[in-house]
Amino acid sequence: MSRVAVLGAGSWGTTLAIHLAAAGHEPRLWGNDRTDLAALVAERENRKFLPGIALPPEVKVQPELEAALAGADFTFYVVPSQAVRDVAARVRAAGGGGLPVVASKGLELGTLRRMTEVLTEALGDAAPVALLGPSHAEEVSRGIPTSVVAASVDEGRARAVQVLCSTGRFRVYTNDDVAGCEYGAALKNVIAIAAGVCDGVGFGDNTKGALLTRGLAEISRLGMAMGGRRETFFGLTGMGDLIATAMSRHSRNRHVGEALGRGQSLEQVLGGMVMVAEGVTTARAARDLGRAHGVELPITEQVCAMLFEGRAPIEALQALMARDLKREG
Repeated sequence: MSRVAVLGAGSWGTTLAIHLAAAGHEPRLWGNDRTDLAALVAERENRKFLPGIALPPEVKVQPELEAALAGADFTFYVVPSQAVRDVAARVRAAGGGGLPVVASKGLELGTLRRMTEVLTEALGDAAPVALLGPSHAEEVSRGIPTSVVAASVDEGRARAVQVLCSTGRFRVYTNDDVAGCEYGAALKNVIAIAAGVCDGVGFGDNTKGALLTRGLAEISRLGMAMGGRRETFFGLTGMGDLIATAMSRHSRNRHVGEALGRGQSLEQVLGGMVMVAEGVTTARAARDLGRAHGVELPITEQVCAMLFEGRAPIEALQALMARDLKREG
């Protein structure tokens, strides 16, 4: 049995706390919003982010960060990607926690850092673990099976997280290609927005099949340019996460795209959402990263044009279809 601090009381943080309790551990759930935490304590259910799922008694909700971290063997960072650095700095100021595990998927705006890179800089820890893969909170919280990856340059740490989290319904693999795993998990959110646009406009399965295939090629192209291995992008954190996110009714990023496809503005879409769609910020960061390294990202460029420049979905499609004809591969 391990003590685990779970930092972030949104849908995925709450789900991981529930899962870790079911796996026989002692999770302590902390979040920034004291009102939300008070409701969690009173109702033993996250009605805002994960309605209908009861918190087991083993999940201790801690409004104080220091109390959540006290004696922790592992510290899970499950906050929006743009908040990871700030929360990690607070953890370091509080004296640190256990082995750092980040379950946030994204790229930091400005620095364009991956999440484990952010933790390394903020904590001074050279080998955090990333827990990534196809894992919608709405399904994992109900015990619906999936497989994910614990990625770290330290195989022993990755193995420790694998053992910590694995159950009969949640299988964890290890991988030392941290860059490949994180780029796949982050960039797939951008392609999922494009897939949602296809749904919103009313395009068919052919369109989405072509989009996901070319999207995976785009993810692989940038990921390999940044040090990832090609085969990683055809694994759980690449293809697996892409399929789950681009096809699911649970996907926030696909939802953003679908609403855009139906004619809503980004402001209207985000104004009606409770949870964070990481693909919105990741799209801008990925575009900047691709431009900085001379990597072609045509789908990402068009997603950014729709999100931030008001380009109509049909115009974005026309721009993609009118690109120079070339050989596949």
